[in-house]
Amino acid sequence: MANPAAPTPDRPLAPSLAPSLAAAPSFAPSPAPFHAAVAGGPAPEHCLWLTADDGVRLRAGYWTAGDRGTVLLLPGRSEYVEKYAGAAAELAARGYATVATDWRGQGLADRLLPDRDTGHVGRFMDYQRDLRAVLNSLPALGLEGPHYLLAHSMGGAIGLRALHQGLAVRAALFSAPMWGIAMPRGMRPLAWGLSYALRHLGLGARYTPGGGPATYVLDAPFEDNQLTTDPEMYAMMQAQVRAHPELALGSPSMRWLNEALRECRQLRRLPPPPLPMQTFLGSNERIVSAAAVEALAARWPGGRLERVPGAEHEIMMEQPATRARFFDAAADLFGAQA
Repeated sequence: MANPAAPTPDRPLAPSLAPSLAAAPSFAPSPAPFHAAVAGGPAPEHCLWLTADDGVRLRAGYWTAGDRGTVLLLPGRSEYVEKYAGAAAELAARGYATVATDWRGQGLADRLLPDRDTGHVGRFMDYQRDLRAVLNSLPALGLEGPHYLLAHSMGGAIGLRALHQGLAVRAALFSAPMWGIAMPRGMRPLAWGLSYALRHLGLGARYTPGGGPATYVLDAPFEDNQLTTDPEMYAMMQAQVRAHPELALGSPSMRWLNEALRECRQLRRLPPPPLPMQTFLGSNERIVSAAAVEALAARWPGGRLERVPGAEHEIMMEQPATRARFFDAAADLFGAQA
């Protein structure tokens, strides 16, 4: 019998779980709410419900002003469209339209478990279904291209997988991409083994050890938080989920953890795709594996890694000077491929 404490060989993904990003089912959106009063910037011109090809309802916001192209902004775990209104404003000031989405299981998208506070996914490839739904919506809104990728944290794993599947973008900018999860070396075998065992015992919906329904920004004080050194940005995140607790998300499930570990391992084994790339990573990163990001960025042909002194995980929610530096780099990177 296989040892459950050891990672199993990666299984091939069924075609139904890795749909072609070129596919284009009918686009039939309906208006979705957007909580403008607590957003980090102006409301999008469109906020819509979308439906993935497996029936999961998603939400996407579209800031359409900008004549230099459209940025596909892929948020991280637990995030939501309102949080990125400020980023969309920064990109609009530099000439770019932006689309951001609530991934399945978070924000106002369909939650996947009776306990809606659990961050859960069936297969990590399901996030590609969500991205495909977003891509299929763009032509009807006049956002046909050129397209550029901007991906944060878990969105960095989703975005890198999409690039390997043929996502048509001209350049990619990553913020603390989840190409590995930060944890003590001695914890890795336990994380693999426990997440594998509970998943296959039908207990994958359980929270990760020490986790629970509390959302991080309401549970952790600003002092020594792992997200940002900017107190105003942290207060904004807190205000958003206090005003709209339906946006909040707690800890991930054991199945999410197992899927994330598997996906990160698979992505690290693949040769980086041949397109212009830049990655930003805070020097105080404690959520994703800095070593994994550094190793993959070093192998990326023409890729660049920029460490930001003193910064935490969320570069786009950091101090004003760091945010300006990041979005200026986005405009430079994307503009060079126009």
